[in-house]
Amino acid sequence: MILLDKPYVSDFLIKTIKEHNLEVIATPVAKELVQNTNLNWISEKEAIHKYKENPNIPIYTNSENTINWIENNLDFSELPNHIQYFKDKILFRELIQDAFPNYYFQGVKYADLDNLNLDDVVFPFIIKPAIGFFSLGVHKVDEPNEWPEVLAKIQSEISAIQGFYPVEVLDADYFIIEECIKGEEYAVDCYFDANGKPVILNISHHVFSSGKDVSDRVYSTSQEVIEKIHPIALNFLEFLSSKLALKNFPIHIEVRIDDKGFLNPIEVNPIRFGGWCTTSDLSWFAYGINSYVSFLKGLKPNWDAIFKTREDKKYSIIILDNNSGIPENQIAYFDYDLLLSEFENPLVLRKVDFKEYPIFGILFTETSKGNEVELEQILSANMNKYINQKSVID
Repeated sequence: MILLDKPYVSDFLIKTIKEHNLEVIATPVAKELVQNTNLNWISEKEAIHKYKENPNIPIYTNSENTINWIENNLDFSELPNHIQYFKDKILFRELIQDAFPNYYFQGVKYADLDNLNLDDVVFPFIIKPAIGFFSLGVHKVDEPNEWPEVLAKIQSEISAIQGFYPVEVLDADYFIIEECIKGEEYAVDCYFDANGKPVILNISHHVFSSGKDVSDRVYSTSQEVIEKIHPIALNFLEFLSSKLALKNFPIHIEVRIDDKGFLNPIEVNPIRFGGWCTTSDLSWFAYGINSYVSFLKGLKPNWDAIFKTREDKKYSIIILDNNSGIPENQIAYFDYDLLLSEFENPLVLRKVDFKEYPIFGILFTETSKGNEVELEQILSANMNKYINQKSVID
C-alpha cells in the first residue's frame, strides 16, 4: 500500500502506481494531490482493516507528513514505534549507543538555547532539530565565539519555516547537539524485506562545498560509489535490523564513512526513501531500478548486470535552494533555461513554487567521467546568478 501526502508527488511515482496497479490509500490529501480516478484507490477504512489482518503488508509513503495518519490509525501495530525510534534523533542515538559508546550528543530545549552553557559542550559540534527534515535549522559551530551568530540564524530560520511541515516532520521544540562526524557523507535508500534482510537500492555521495556547508545541494551516484560503500552500509543495516527486528520497512539513511571504512550514522528517515521523490527516482534514471516496486514486491538489484551499461557515468540530484539572501517577495522569476544550459545532459527538471517552499526546484543530471566540473560549479554557486529581481518602483 502507498500513502501519499504533501509536499510533492513525482510524475514517475504516479506512473509507477498506475502501471503496476499499486494500492493507494484514499486520504483527502492524496485525492487532492493526485486527481486520477484510474488509480487503484482503497479507502482508509479498508487499508486499516488490511493492515490489522496482516501487519506485514508493506507500506510506502512519499512524505513523512503521513506519520500522523499512521500514528492515529495503525497504533495497534509496531509501525508507529519503529518510526518514532528513527524520527527522533535523540531516541535514535540512545538506541544505537552501545555500538557507538564514545559518541558525544545531548538534547536541549529550543527555549533553553539562549542560556546554553558552552562549557558543557564539545566543540566543534552540529546542532539541529531533534525531529527535522531537509537540513532545516542545521548548523556547524567550530568555536564558542561563533555561537551568538549561529543562534540568531537558528531563531530566524525556525521562525521562517514554522508551518511548512507538520510537527511529526519538523519539531523545533527540541534540538540535538552532537559531535562533528568525520568522513565522507552518503545517503542510502534501502528496505528490510519480509525476513528482515536489508536490501540496498541506491547510494549517493552527498558532496559539500566546504567544511561549513550543511546544505543538500548535490548528491551523486555512480558505479564507484555503489561498489565502495555497499558492503560497509550493509553491515550497519544488519546491526540496525537486530535492534528493532524490522520487516517490510523502507528507510533513507545518511551516514559518514571515514578513510578507515568506519561508518557512523547521521540519521535514519523511516518509511520512505529520499524526500521529495529524489533519490528514489534517481535510482531509476541512473540504474533502471524502480525503488517503489522493488520495495513493495521484494525485488533486489542485479548490480553486476546494471553496471555493464552504466560505465563512466555519474548521476546527480541538485537541490536549487535559495542561498542568495534575496527574499522570495523580491524575486520576479528564476532563470531555469540559464541553469539547464550549464549542464551536459539534464535529465529532469522539477520546478517548485519558491513562494510556498524554500527551494526553486530539483534537477536530475547525467555527467560523463571527466566533466565533473559542472557539478563542482553548481555546488558552490550562488543562486543569485539565476534570479531576476522585481523592479523597484518609487
